Amino acid sequence: MESLIHYYATALFLIGLIGLLRHRDHLIMFLMCLELMLLGVNTNFIGFASIHGQSAGQIIVFFILTVAAAEVAIGLALLILLFRQKKSVTIQTITELRG
Repeated sequence: MESLIHYYATALFLIGLIGLLRHRDHLIMFLMCLELMLLGVNTNFIGFASIHGQSAGQIIVFFILTVAAAEVAIGLALLILLFRQKKSVTIQTITELRG
């Protein structure tokens, strides 16, 4: 049963990685795929923690989810500001801001 958790986590991570490589120009899809990858890593931490009977993996997942929530909040706020200024949310728009 525990190996099914790792297959699920690996599938989530690979879907996120493929999406990340495929949608490199659209920032919202980029952030969504990055979150899928983090979810896959978190699921692996939970799976390994349950196999070994330790709670350290669950504590690490708690901190990762906290950082991911802050990342999403700040990232979406920046995307909203970028969209209001440039009317686009592509990575090319961000590279134009360098000056």
